[in-house]
Parts: sequence; C-alpha cells; structure tokens
Amino acid sequence: MNGDWLICGRDGRLGAYLLSGDAVLCRAERGPGGGWSAPRRAGGDQRLHPVLAVGQGADGYAHLVSWRPTAKGEAALVHSTHFRAHLAPLDWTPIGHPDKKGPRTGTPAVAVDAQGRAHVFVRNDGGGVSMTVQKEKGGWEPWKDLKGHDVQDRPAAVTGESGRIELYAAVPGGILHWRQEKAGAEPVLKEALETPVRPGTLYALATSPGHTTLFYTDDSGALHAWRPGAEPAALLTAAGPGPVTAVRCTLDGHDCTLLAQRTANSRVAFAAYPTELESAGAWWAESGPRLAEDAVVSLATDEFGRTVAAALSPSTGRLLLTRRKDEPGLALEAWREV
Repeated sequence: MNGDWLICGRDGRLGAYLLSGDAVLCRAERGPGGGWSAPRRAGGDQRLHPVLAVGQGADGYAHLVSWRPTAKGEAALVHSTHFRAHLAPLDWTPIGHPDKKGPRTGTPAVAVDAQGRAHVFVRNDGGGVSMTVQKEKGGWEPWKDLKGHDVQDRPAAVTGESGRIELYAAVPGGILHWRQEKAGAEPVLKEALETPVRPGTLYALATSPGHTTLFYTDDSGALHAWRPGAEPAALLTAAGPGPVTAVRCTLDGHDCTLLAQRTANSRVAFAAYPTELESAGAWWAESGPRLAEDAVVSLATDEFGRTVAAALSPSTGRLLLTRRKDEPGLALEAWREV
C-alpha cells in the first residue's frame, strides 16, 4: 500500500483500508471512538492486483487507486472515491494506462488538491513519471508525461498547505522533486537531490505554509528529512526497513512532527521532534506487541484532535489501534485489536 491507509473522515469516524487477495477491503468506526465494522469489499466485485494507493482531500473524501487485470499480461488503473468511512465506496472506474496499454508499470501515488481533484502518478514504461487528473465536471484528463528518468517504485505524493501538489521519486543515487507552481498547473520537475536512497522508503508531509518535508532512508540506514531548496538533515537511524509514516501534532504546546515505523523486530517505534527543527534531535521509543512480519503502520488525527496509530497485517487482517492519552507528553493508551 502507498499513502495513509488510516484516515479520519469528515464525519469524524476513522476508516482503514487493506489488501486481501484480489480485493481492497475497508473497515470503519461505527461512531467516533466506538466499535468497528467488519471488513467489506470496496468498489464492487472487480478483481484487482494486490496494490493500493490512498489519498485524502481537505473535504475528508478518500481516493483509492489500484491496478486491475485487462487482457492477458496487461493491466489498467482504476479509481474509487469514498465519501464516508462507514458507507460503501463508489464502484471502481477505469482511468487508463500511462502508456495507453501494457502491464503494470509501478505502484501509483495519489494526492488531492484544494478543489478536491485527485492527481494520480505512476512510473511509465520510459522510466519517467506520468500523471492524470480528475476533471472538475467528471472524467479524467489525458495522461501527461512529467519526464524524469530511472524512477524507482513507490513515489510519494503530497498536498502542501497551499493546496498545491508535490511529488517525490527515488532514482539511482538521488531523489527527484516535482511541484505545482500554481493551483491547477502541471507539476514541474524542480530539483534533483544527489543522495543515496533506499527505494520504497519515501514519505512526504506538509510541514509549513511554504514547505513539504520528505523522509527517506539512505544506504547506511540513516533516516533523513529533506525540504527542497535546502540540504537534507540526518534525524536518526531508521527503526526498520520500510518507510516511516508521519503526522503533525501538538506536544506540550509545541508544533511537532511524530514519526512511526515498524521496527526490525516487528514492533512499532515512535519519535517526535519540533516541526522543521531536525537539529533538536529525535529518539525512538518502542510500543505495543510484536506484529506479523508483513504489518504496516499508519498515523492519523481523530475527531477530537488526538493522534491515532494503527498497525495492520494484510495476511491476517488483524488491525491494532492506540490513541494518545489526554495528558502531557506522548503517552499512549494500551494497544487494542478492533
């Protein structure tokens, strides 16, 4: 999965998405802070490949993107909108292929602009990145080649506080960065950072009105934070092999960035530091039970402004949840299965 699979909808209910065989399943709180529904299949009976990208707009709507098999050896991308976590998502609708037709080219990424339009990015057959965008009155714009070269899998798409879209992608020995110069414009390749980077470790977060921050792990296992226009800052050693997830929160009156990652021994580790002040340092603290080896972690903020962390095992469907307690510091409730 690519993106934040744990979300808080506009009705205040938390929702979660998981892959299961040839389907995407969704679960939701029956009410804010209440029990959870059983998993239900998202988007109808259409068979899918085991890949999912999730993005959420300021309106609270979730946008899901996956690949579906078409002709033998070929696939096409599909999209669904989920307006309320406890309701069924819309049926999957086709949005095409970056090269018109062919096999899967990579894991998509999706971000939603201030107008509520989903922007879908995916590697193309030429090794660059292609994009399609929802039209304001329905349907999708033609695919556009945003260029790039030797792009590796799992790009990171993010919506800045301005409502404009940015995209990061790893390439051998570096990271590429695209950005919209104005709302509705095509993202432009703005900067290339030379840095050793592990593919599949990118995660982007809006951290101020003018900046987004990219988190990535380098070849030595160090976790870095990078804001385009500046040098990357080393934060701490990554707790595990995959990407971190991150959320903004207020800790003891300070705007902080909270990171979470599945550790090498399959627990969840947390670290927090003042937002955009990496020089203050950060330290991991492990929490919760040992997880399945395929477990993934996500962070969200609930209706009451509390940070929520979730761990999900796609192989078992087991979903564990914890919330921050209403007290100083980063004290968490006991993890519980829902």
